[in-house]
Amino acid sequence: MLQDLVDKGVLKSFAPPSALNAENFQELAGKTHVEEMPAGKTIFKPGDLDRKAVYLIEGEVELAPEGGEKSVLKAGTDLSKHPMANQQPRKHLAVTTTNSKITRIDSDLLDILLTWDQMSGIEVDEITAAEDDEDGDDGGDWMTRILQSKAFLQVPSANIQAMLMRIQEVPVKANETIITQGDDGDYYYIVKTGKCKVTRPSKTGSELVLATLGDGDAFGEEALLSEAKRNVNIIMTTDGALMRLSKEDFNELLKEPMLSWVTNEEGDALVVGGAVWVDVRLDSEFKNNGIEGSINIPLFMLRMKADSLDVNKHYILYCDTGRRSSVGAFLLSERGIQTSCLQGGLQERDS
Repeated sequence: MLQDLVDKGVLKSFAPPSALNAENFQELAGKTHVEEMPAGKTIFKPGDLDRKAVYLIEGEVELAPEGGEKSVLKAGTDLSKHPMANQQPRKHLAVTTTNSKITRIDSDLLDILLTWDQMSGIEVDEITAAEDDEDGDDGGDWMTRILQSKAFLQVPSANIQAMLMRIQEVPVKANETIITQGDDGDYYYIVKTGKCKVTRPSKTGSELVLATLGDGDAFGEEALLSEAKRNVNIIMTTDGALMRLSKEDFNELLKEPMLSWVTNEEGDALVVGGAVWVDVRLDSEFKNNGIEGSINIPLFMLRMKADSLDVNKHYILYCDTGRRSSVGAFLLSERGIQTSCLQGGLQERDS
């Protein structure tokens, strides 16, 4: 039965919840309860599709894979800091062998918080925006800049035509807030004319300016890709005009053409041919169950590491669900790097 909320000190010992920033950790903590279970109680069984990350707080649990050797998970060990047998559909039978306490965390909520958390970790020098163009020319025609970018070279011409028919022009004024941190993602924006600043509150409460965007710069895609909340504020610093594309049109016309999904078998075959697995999760997650032979570049570091990747190689990104890897793949595709994503993530990858 559900009891009190999990002690925050206990929750902080689990990976990856321990990596969340204070705000997102508090949100997760407010939704995470202790579940007491007597000895002999089944936690989950093969075939279950529960979308939960299950952690052992107290006691012991026997894990029995189908046709495999049984093992015992004990609370307080390094293994118990990670979700037990975390694959979907479930491939293990998990039964308590003593009176135990567990917690079940919604996998999608955790993944969204992790994605938002990592995307909000952007530092000023990671954004290749128009800071140095403050006193320069207007950077050329906005449409030309967009259509000649590495990102749009991958989009079918029919999609480009449809996008130009559906995109809306919106006049904006200086000091007008376009995006507010914490809001849901609704539009993808391109600056037609004018300038805007990217900001986030600092730890002291003051405004931290991360970047300045100008003609032809695009923003707003990260919340649409990750289904997470907006992670920054975007405020106009001059009068101007923005072009905006709805979330639905962005997904149909831009997101899907730029994302390539592969199955386990297809990914392994590509790696045999020279492709590279890239784990975009946190280091603690990677060390727990990363794919053998893969490299680890956490999502929040992907911008900084992008220039070190070989543009002649094919990179296959993965995470637990596919959410974080899809964001990473889009970011790398914008930089002209060939990428794919593991469909369903590790939770659906055969052990």
